[in-house]
Amino acid sequence: QVQLVESGGGSVRSGGSLTLSCAVSGYIYSPSCTAWFRQAPGKEREGVAVIDNDGRTNYADSVKGRFTISQDNAKNTLYLQMNSLKPEDTATYYCAAGRLLLYTLWRRRASYTYWGQGTQVTVSS
Repeated sequence: QVQLVESGGGSVRSGGSLTLSCAVSGYIYSPSCTAWFRQAPGKEREGVAVIDNDGRTNYADSVKGRFTISQDNAKNTLYLQMNSLKPEDTATYYCAAGRLLLYTLWRRRASYTYWGQGTQVTVSS
């Protein structure tokens, strides 16, 4: 069974940086994609960044130029490097994985089968 476990969350001031990690176990049939989502209280869970088998990436407009998604297959780990953090980045961050069906739907929650438990990121002004 596929399992995803996030880590690396914490509290930082505006302009600071954090790196989130997601340890992946189990097998996901190719083609696949792995993504980071986030959800703030009272808001919908939204896609932040995605990476597929070939290293193709995409980002939400709100984080483009500030966040970088990457993966280390040897360590079975997904990363999200977050720079220039803003208070509006405050949320619980989740990693997600699933079979790649339609890449254009990467920001849809229903596109992913497997989810981590989440890690909290708090950015103060």
